[in-house]
Amino acid sequence: MEIFVRPVQRTLNVAAGVNLLDALRAHDVPVSYSCLAGRCGTCRCKIVDGNVLDSGREVQRPLGAQDQYVLACQTFLTESCTIEIPEPDEVVVHTARIVKATVVALEDQTHDIKRIRLRPSKPLDFSPGQYAQLQFTPDHIRPYSMAGLCADGELEFHVRLVADGRVTGYIAKDLKVGDAVRVSGPLGSAYLRRKHEGPMLCVAGGTGLAPILSIIRGVIAEGMQNPIHLYFGVRSERDIYGLEWLEALKLEHPQLQVHVVVTSGQASACRTGLVTEAIAQDWSSLDGFRAYLCGAPPMVEATTLLVKQMGVLPEQIYADAFYASGT
Repeated sequence: MEIFVRPVQRTLNVAAGVNLLDALRAHDVPVSYSCLAGRCGTCRCKIVDGNVLDSGREVQRPLGAQDQYVLACQTFLTESCTIEIPEPDEVVVHTARIVKATVVALEDQTHDIKRIRLRPSKPLDFSPGQYAQLQFTPDHIRPYSMAGLCADGELEFHVRLVADGRVTGYIAKDLKVGDAVRVSGPLGSAYLRRKHEGPMLCVAGGTGLAPILSIIRGVIAEGMQNPIHLYFGVRSERDIYGLEWLEALKLEHPQLQVHVVVTSGQASACRTGLVTEAIAQDWSSLDGFRAYLCGAPPMVEATTLLVKQMGVLPEQIYADAFYASGT
């Protein structure tokens, strides 16, 4: 049977039942992947026409019209179909691995945000914007986004402490400098697209600032000249952090503009309301933009809907929603 692959515009002859990622790799089609286990989301692609079998879902079944996106590593080909993969020049391949790391610093950023810095025993290769699974003990495991770059020599994470949170409670009360942490990754597909030369919209809610910092630092490290418009949303003035980092990044990248938006109350040099309201006030169209959205699911979902309406193509919206499971 035949598989037509967009946008590389190639037709592959494959046998029924073959794994989609295996088929793409066997035919030298450039495709991103990492964990090969359906966890990282890196090999996400779109089924444009035809049916496949998605083993990553609770029930194996052909996809309906509303279920067009799949993970190639978990998908098996059952008939001729057309698939769409991410743009070839955006391919990243980081071998998923587990590294041991040591806590070298624990710093309070706000009343409920801690900055954790780890020194890995071996380098962990990742793209700006990705995240990793941190295992503090066998019973305390949680994904967090990297705030730095793999060239830093350290791994940095920002953790919001949640009342009665099992993992964050351990971080707040028990974790200390010198403790060992297992780091698994990298994970996630909301990474920096380095070949893009147009404007970037970065939206961070709370500790969603961590991956956005990584992305902006990645732009600077790559020598990219993209205009970057960052909207940083927080609940109140006491939740604001990282302004000194952002000011330093503005000096390195004059094309960076920062808008801090406070949901309730007033804060000096900040706007009041929701980030979606601020974006809608500032722009009539976002045509040509790529959007990086990181933070709580309601904010990510609302902003995704807005930027689609304002002209950002769905495949050029890179979202990382921080779900509270296992906090």
